Amino acid sequence: MKFTKTNEVKNIFNKISYKYDFLNNLLSFGLHRLWKRKLVNLLEPINGEHWADLCCGTGDLAFLISERVSPRGSITGIDSAEDILNIAKNKSELKKNKFIKWEILDVLEINDYSKNFDGICMSYGLRNLNNVEEGIKKVFDLLKDKGRAGFLDFNHSTRNSLSNIFQKIYLRLIVVTISRLFNLGPEYAYIEKSISNFPKKNELINIAKEVGFKKAEYRTIWGGQMGILILTK
Repeated sequence: MKFTKTNEVKNIFNKISYKYDFLNNLLSFGLHRLWKRKLVNLLEPINGEHWADLCCGTGDLAFLISERVSPRGSITGIDSAEDILNIAKNKSELKKNKFIKWEILDVLEINDYSKNFDGICMSYGLRNLNNVEEGIKKVFDLLKDKGRAGFLDFNHSTRNSLSNIFQKIYLRLIVVTISRLFNLGPEYAYIEKSISNFPKKNELINIAKEVGFKKAEYRTIWGGQMGILILTK
């Protein structure tokens, strides 16, 4: 299910890094924080566990999970885009957070953490991988037995449904229009394309079960605009 190259996505996120947090807050009306917290609440990380935030961006999920797993646990934030990861590192230094380790890596190229994590999270990253199936398989391999994983992303709703129509209007008229003010129109226009190539909820569940996850649950939030996939090994 290849729809974009790793270098293309890396370049996009490096370019938008300087406005990433600002535009996330603006374009989601600040709601992305609530969605991410909901994901973490569903995953229920506990003190002493070891977690990974894949495609971690500026580290929102990593910081949320760090609150739950510290002081006895740890979290590793991994992203392939150096500029955006540097922002996460700077945040970490300002917060004096010693429980998060940051690594520059493409998710599909992670080889050193087999069965190392109690839990894995990813927000708006799965659809950006070169191959979604390989991404879910990689997560499976990185998790300990009975580990769990959670993914937050745009929901790929049924074509011409009200949710789908609203999503197109939102992305084209709000997201792209506002991002053009910062000369980032093409970078944000790619979101719609990436969603169209992203598996729908039943397809994600089937992929997860074929990979070997014992339990896969998908729920939509914000009127069907966003989706959360929860997997248990």
